[in-house]
Amino acid sequence: MGMCWAGGRLLEVWDSGGCSHSVDLTALGKHGDVYTEGPFACLAWSHSETRLLYVAEKSRPKPQPPCPWDVPGAAWPAAEDEDEEGKQFVYHEDWGEALSTRSVPVLCVLDLQGLSLSVLEGVPEHLSPGQALWSPDDRGVVFVGWWHKPFRLGLNACSNRRSGIFHLDLASGCCELLSAEKGSVCSPRLSPDGQRLLYLEGAVGGPHRQCLRLRMLTWQTRQTVTVLDVVQEPTEAFAGLYAEALPPRCWAADGRRCLCSAPPQDLLLVDTEACTVTNLTAGSSEGCWELLTLQWDLLVATCSAPHHPPSLVVAVLPPAGQELPLGWVPVEDTPTVPGVTWKTLTIQPPSSGQGQAAQDTQAFEALLLSPSDGTPPHPLIVCPHGGPHAVFDARWRPSMAALCQLGFAVLLVNYRGSLGFGQASISSLLSRVGEQDVTDTQLAVEQALHREPLDPHRLALLAGSHGAFIALHLLAREPERYQACALRSPVSNLPALLGTSDIPDWRYTSLGLPYSFERVPCAEEVATMLLRSPIAQAAQVQTPVLLCVGARDRRVSPTQALELYRVLRARGVPARLLWYPEGGHALAGVETQADVFKNCAHWFLQHLGQPRRDGTGQHSP
Repeated sequence: MGMCWAGGRLLEVWDSGGCSHSVDLTALGKHGDVYTEGPFACLAWSHSETRLLYVAEKSRPKPQPPCPWDVPGAAWPAAEDEDEEGKQFVYHEDWGEALSTRSVPVLCVLDLQGLSLSVLEGVPEHLSPGQALWSPDDRGVVFVGWWHKPFRLGLNACSNRRSGIFHLDLASGCCELLSAEKGSVCSPRLSPDGQRLLYLEGAVGGPHRQCLRLRMLTWQTRQTVTVLDVVQEPTEAFAGLYAEALPPRCWAADGRRCLCSAPPQDLLLVDTEACTVTNLTAGSSEGCWELLTLQWDLLVATCSAPHHPPSLVVAVLPPAGQELPLGWVPVEDTPTVPGVTWKTLTIQPPSSGQGQAAQDTQAFEALLLSPSDGTPPHPLIVCPHGGPHAVFDARWRPSMAALCQLGFAVLLVNYRGSLGFGQASISSLLSRVGEQDVTDTQLAVEQALHREPLDPHRLALLAGSHGAFIALHLLAREPERYQACALRSPVSNLPALLGTSDIPDWRYTSLGLPYSFERVPCAEEVATMLLRSPIAQAAQVQTPVLLCVGARDRRVSPTQALELYRVLRARGVPARLLWYPEGGHALAGVETQADVFKNCAHWFLQHLGQPRRDGTGQHSP
C-alpha cells in the first residue's frame, strides 16, 4: 500500500484498487498541524500495515472570545475557564528559522483497522520527538528526542543539538534512551530483519555542521558499536560523513551493508560488520550523486553536474565483494546544457615557514564554471558559500548555469571550514571567521585569475548569509578590486545577532568560545565581535551593492541589511535593497528565487558591462 499527504492535513492511503482511505487528520481535533517536512517529520507503516505513525503539533486550547460585558444577554466565562482566558498571548517557543510553526511536536498513530487516532503518551516533557519508526515487534516506537530545556535553539541546518535515540514501549509507557547520554543524533534506520539500528551521531555544541560517526545498535542486546568514526584528516578512501540525514531506505537486503551519500559528491557502500567503505561512484564523470532509495537491492539515484541537470539512474547491488564496477542504467537522461564547462581548482595556501600548523597550509578547492562560447577573458563572479560549515558540491545549479550562458564565469569557493574535507578543516575556522575564510576566498580569486582566461578588471561577488559576510570583508579589504556585489540575507553586525538570531550560540563558537544557555555577553566579547564585523569597516566600501532580504528571516535578521544599506547610502555608495515580506533566510519559493536572480543578473550587467560574445573585444558599459 502507498500513502500521501494532501495539504499537510489530509492523509490518503492507496492500494491496487485505488484510494482506500482518506482522513482529515486535523479535523479530528486530536492535534494541530501535521509535520510533513523538516527534521521532525516522518510517516511510517507498522509492519502489519494497519497503523501509521507520524508527527504533529500538540493541540492547544483555542483563544477565548472577548469579554462580553457589552453584549446583551451574554454570560461571563465560567470559573473553570478563567485560567485559559488570560493565556492567549503567552509566548510559545519554536525551533527557529524555517521551523517557526514547530513548537511542541507529538507522536500520533492512526489505526486503519479500528479507524481511530491517538496521541502517544510517555514521551518525557523535556523532549521534542520526531523521525519516528516502529520497533521490530510493532509494540513500541523508536524516535529521536531533542532536549528543549531550558530553551530551544534553532534546529534547521544544525546537527549539533543535544538529542537521543529513544524507545517508547506502548504497553508500559516506559521510555528508554538507547544512544549516548550527551550526543547529537539523527536518522534511525532499522535493518530489514529488525536486528540492527543504524543512526548518525555527532558532538553537542561546537560547529553547527560537522563530521559525523555512523553508529549501529543491536536490537536484542542493546549494544552499540561505531561503524565509521569521525575523520579528522581525509584520505582518498574515505573523507567522512557529513550528510544531515541517512537516506530513508539505506539498508541492503542482506541486513549487513548500507548506502549513504558523502558530500561533496559520492555514494558510499558501508559494510557494517567489517567497517569498510566502498566508493560506488569513484571516477565518474558526473559531479554529484544522490541516493533516492534502496529497495531490495535496487538502487535509485540521481546524478548531475554544473552543466548537466539531474538524470535518474538505477542499478542492482551485486553480492558482497562484487560491487565494483557497478552498472548504472539511465532511466530518464537529460541532455547537457550548452555554453557551460566546469573544472575543480585546487588552491594551495602559501607556506610561511616553520611552526605552521597543518591546517594553515591545507589545500582547499573551488569549482570554476565558464562559458564555452564567447571570447575570453571572461568576467568573473566570485561565490563563497554560506554556513560557514557547508559546501559547494558539483551539482546542477540552474542559476549558476544561467550566469555562464549570460557570459560570466563563476567561481564557487570551498574555503577551509567547508564540509567534506575532514573535521580538522572544519575546526580550523573556529576563532578565525572574518580572517581565514576571507583570505582563502581572495587567494582562490588570485590563483584562478593567474591560471584561467579571466578578466581581472571585471570581478563581482555573489553570496548569501556567511558568504555575504565574507564578501563584505573583501569589499572593505579590496575597495577597488570588485566592480559589483549582490548579497542575500547578509551577516554584517555580529554582536547585533546575539539578540536577534535563533542560533546565538554560533556567535560565541565562531570566536572559539564555549557556549552555555545561561551565558550573557560581556563587553570584551561584544567588542571582538564588532571588530570582526563588516559593518565596522563599511567606510572603506566603494563597490555598488545589491541587498536581498526576507522579512521573516529568523537566522539573520533583515535589520542587518537595513543597517548596512543606510550606511552605504549615507556615504554615497550605490546601493539597492530588495525586501521580500514573506521571505525567510533561504529566500525560497519560485517567484522569490526568480526575482532575486533577475535582479542580481541585471545588477552585474549594469555594473560589469555586457560580456564579450562577438569576438571584437568590446563590451557595453
